[in-house]
Amino acid sequence: MPEPSMVPPQTHYARSGDVNIAYQVLGDGPIDLVHVPMFVSNLELQWQDRDQAKYFRRLASFSRLIMFDKRGTGLSDRVGIASLEERMDDVRAVMEAVGSERSTVFGSSEGGAMSVLFAATYPDRVTSLVLYGAYPRLAAAPDYQEGFPQEETKRVLEAVASRWGQGALRMGLLAPSRAHDPAFLEAEARWERLSASPGAAIALMRMIFDIDVRHLLSAIHVPTLVIYRTADIVHAAGSRYLGTHIPGAKTVELPGADYFPYLGDQDAILDEIEEFVTGVRPAPEPDRVLATVLFTDIVRSTERAAELGDRRWRDLLETYYSLARRQLGRFRGRELDTAGDGLFAAFDGPARAIRCAAAIRDGMRALSLDVRAGVHTGECELIGEKMAGIAVHIGARVAALASPGEVLVTSTVKDLVAGSGIRFEDRGAPPLKGVPGDWHLYAVTSV
Repeated sequence: MPEPSMVPPQTHYARSGDVNIAYQVLGDGPIDLVHVPMFVSNLELQWQDRDQAKYFRRLASFSRLIMFDKRGTGLSDRVGIASLEERMDDVRAVMEAVGSERSTVFGSSEGGAMSVLFAATYPDRVTSLVLYGAYPRLAAAPDYQEGFPQEETKRVLEAVASRWGQGALRMGLLAPSRAHDPAFLEAEARWERLSASPGAAIALMRMIFDIDVRHLLSAIHVPTLVIYRTADIVHAAGSRYLGTHIPGAKTVELPGADYFPYLGDQDAILDEIEEFVTGVRPAPEPDRVLATVLFTDIVRSTERAAELGDRRWRDLLETYYSLARRQLGRFRGRELDTAGDGLFAAFDGPARAIRCAAAIRDGMRALSLDVRAGVHTGECELIGEKMAGIAVHIGARVAALASPGEVLVTSTVKDLVAGSGIRFEDRGAPPLKGVPGDWHLYAVTSV
């Protein structure tokens, strides 16, 4: 059974007029925080993504986090697209359903405009306003050059109409760092399909390009935090406008090109929000997670490089990494680092790591190259996008002991994949350089 803190919250429904609005509540902090999502969302699907789950649990660590799907999207009633006013009423309905009299309202992207309207209309219900990657208006106008030009607006609408459900639109605009990650593309495509129908998506985008709340900004009289990533091509200019025109707003610029706040250094964003909402900046604390690490490298790489010459060796390395990345996408692995001819990746399951290692090895054999691999499962320290700790050192040492073409694992991994059909051969307990204790190792004989 998962720990209670890891169980996704239950979905409930609030009545807003004749429409059912899906919502969830997580955490029991002293501050209510209503999260107004972007464009489209899906409350239950977000918990299946490790980065999103971590992001929302962190928000819930210092608040009572109140989340909902806007009408017409996600788990809420799939009704026709409503006005900004009607959708603002959904925020009030959810707050009343959970007994929240006053709350911090946290809006991102298009949800920022709704949050601005709510804060201006119901200042007695809002303790503070947080706007991440938001804007007052998305389309450019003669007196608003920060928005999308008309020709770009047309291209976006055409792309939504023709490519919704494929994931590429959201990745290219909102997650450029993951634009070539096939596993992420597949997840985003599924997110789109389960969050809104194509008709709803295009209707929403048309409405979003018509929104303009600039005239409300001077009416915001609650403490406001505006935060954004400087290279976010969709939202940065609009966020700067908000920071300049909301009275007394605090503006924080952070590096990065991805809009999605759970990608990249999410702690930098969350630290700013927590300090603004609670008045206390959290002390840095390493985040630890159970993960399976995989290390691979090419056997006799120095000799082969000398035999082939620099250009042919470089081409071969590119083929190796291309093959390895395809297998990482297939087995849901995450590339963490490459150095020389080595690859370091992490998985959320040891069986997938073993099968990925075997697939990389078999693919390279077709090129007359031997790859060796080491796999270990243990608690790792997360440092931004990287992993560190003794478990990582063990994985590297195990890989160094593997024979050409061998996938070598620790006894921890062997025990965890019992019943998977993967078979092993005992390799004894050789010392692992710099690692205390005895570590029994096993070679994978079939997957």
